Amino acid sequence: MLLNVYGKNGSVTGQVELPDEVFNVEPSEHAMYLAVKAYLANQRQGTHKTKVRSEVSGGGRKPWKQKGRGTARSGSNRSPVWVGGGTIHGPRPHLYKQYLPTQMRRLARKSALSLRVQEQNFLIIEDMSFNEIKTKNVITVLKALNLEGQKALILLKGSDKNAILSARNIPGISTIPANIASTYDILNHRKIILCKEALQDLVQTF
Repeated sequence: MLLNVYGKNGSVTGQVELPDEVFNVEPSEHAMYLAVKAYLANQRQGTHKTKVRSEVSGGGRKPWKQKGRGTARSGSNRSPVWVGGGTIHGPRPHLYKQYLPTQMRRLARKSALSLRVQEQNFLIIEDMSFNEIKTKNVITVLKALNLEGQKALILLKGSDKNAILSARNIPGISTIPANIASTYDILNHRKIILCKEALQDLVQTF
């Protein structure tokens, strides 16, 4: 599959061949759903916790005698029915980790990339390197590509400090090394901008 390559000024500078086995597969909605679900689940810390009656401070003596007061029996002021008492069946720390088979994860990423290509929301740019850290540089490129105001993900070759810091203050724009972009990252952005030099890094992850 041939795709146009754009320069920073928005003009077409050439074409590049995209491997069909990565960018031209039949998108699997179920694989993408499982990958996104697992990604979001794995972001959860699972550190939620409430105290049961044995962990709440206080108690230790019977509040009043068993009989003779004309009121309900009580054995501790840390009972769950008392204000300030323990919690019944509250949340406990546990892992939300979900695992997907390697082939399923790869299929999901290929499906997400192929989907963006089919939607014509996948662009390749010559490079996103800048000599200085300046937000205006990235905004100028986005205007040239008619992407101003849109949610876009820029896939870089490695951690390009100038590009990352120049784009971080622009609403809706994210930057990430191409070789670690997940299915969630791709689907969470309407437009994908891939640096030409990062194409090989992306393909090699499969």
